Amino acid sequence: MKVPLTVDTSLIDRPLWRADDLGRPLPLSPHANSVCLPTWSDVIGYEEGDPRVLDRLQTGYPRFFIHPATERLFREAADRFAQGDEFCHVYPSPATAERCREWIARWTGLSGRIVAWSDAGPWVICFPRPATRAAKKYWRHAGEGVSSRMAQACWQGEQQPDARQAKQTVRERIADLARAPVDCVRLFGSGMSAIYAVHRAIQHIVPGRRSVQFGFPYVDTLKIQQDLGPGVHFFPRGDRQELRQLADLLRSEPVSAIFCEFPSNPLLVSPDVAALADLGRRHDVPLIVDETLATYVNVDVRPWADVLVTSLTKYFTGVGDVLAGAVVGNPNSPWFQRLWDVITQQYEDLLWGGDAILLEQYSRDFPERMRQINRTAEQICQFCSSHPAIQRVYYPWYNTPDHFSAAQLPDGGYGGLFSLLLKDAPQTAPAFFDALPWCKGPNLGTHFSLCCPFTMLAHFEELDWAEACGVSRYLLRFSVGLEPADMLIDRLQQALDRIW
Repeated sequence: MKVPLTVDTSLIDRPLWRADDLGRPLPLSPHANSVCLPTWSDVIGYEEGDPRVLDRLQTGYPRFFIHPATERLFREAADRFAQGDEFCHVYPSPATAERCREWIARWTGLSGRIVAWSDAGPWVICFPRPATRAAKKYWRHAGEGVSSRMAQACWQGEQQPDARQAKQTVRERIADLARAPVDCVRLFGSGMSAIYAVHRAIQHIVPGRRSVQFGFPYVDTLKIQQDLGPGVHFFPRGDRQELRQLADLLRSEPVSAIFCEFPSNPLLVSPDVAALADLGRRHDVPLIVDETLATYVNVDVRPWADVLVTSLTKYFTGVGDVLAGAVVGNPNSPWFQRLWDVITQQYEDLLWGGDAILLEQYSRDFPERMRQINRTAEQICQFCSSHPAIQRVYYPWYNTPDHFSAAQLPDGGYGGLFSLLLKDAPQTAPAFFDALPWCKGPNLGTHFSLCCPFTMLAHFEELDWAEACGVSRYLLRFSVGLEPADMLIDRLQQALDRIW
């Protein structure tokens, strides 16, 4: 299989942001990971299930939106295997399908069936119609479902391309950047499935113990701990006071692991990983760090993390039409042998070959691309920090900079993600967003810049809870791409002129 190394850069010069762009894929690819939601009312309509919005969507973020290629595979699976009122989802291995079946049964008491699409898979989970909500919940949180490329290959009758060399090259690339042995790198079908794999391994070693989430994370990282295990102790602000509270907790209750992001999504707060590691090692608790936003190019948290997890979907690839994740073990960790033995025993290489080939090609310029994004994001945040319409800029440079710099590499930057809270946000945020000539949709780390009302998209059904955790419902999250800084600042100024 030959995959042309061509990347559509048209969105850099011609972003999709107008009302007529509703539902178009971001990027302009049949396997795009994002979709244009150009107005505030479109975001609300999407969350409320408004047909005006949903009927226009050509794609969406894969775990939240069933890709058309995947939806076709589900329909064909139902035509072949469903009995009565059953629905079907499709997973890449018997083990992943079985986990889905088990969680549906736990959540609903309803039984599902697993059948093979063919002798070589994939595997179809057939479940009763009343279990549909539970099945979608597992699909979203676990991140283990078939990719859109794998789904398309199945209904087209195509074989998986040989991607062994591509996968080995990616593992070596990650090992070099993360300063780890290549044998300590494992690839997954998504960043969330990588996190879930680590969570399962820890539960295997210390079953029944609740985990700790330190700092407000991306939504499904918390949901995995809440809903796919024995529960979680949540410290949403990740500050010094909560660090003391965590120390008290560890003295009174054995926990399974401490999870954190470095920095956090969407508030860009960097936890004190040295203090977390010290607490973990004093109480024999592993520290799991998600460094997706900082990236291997900018930081090295390996001295403190027992395990690193990363969404390769984001900056590592940069294109926005392939899903993948990675787990990197720390051989110097006191937990390494225990944890890595279980991760290795449970591991399945389920990254689809077609995705892996693109992953290798797209990531060849990762360090160079990331350094350009770093420089641009710093300039934009400097502009935003002095603008009178902006109440607060969330960026590692401004949030807990000492914690970030402790892990920052000598030539590292601060990443390409930042968030803004506007003054008088209930009135100004929707008007600003509607007028902003950036691509607008979920996802981050692409070579074209993106903006979304993060809290409205990720926490629409729990907005009051998010605000109680310090995350405004009017927060706007920006992912900086490869556009020149002055171009992006001019585009921001256009929107700011509408409200100030």
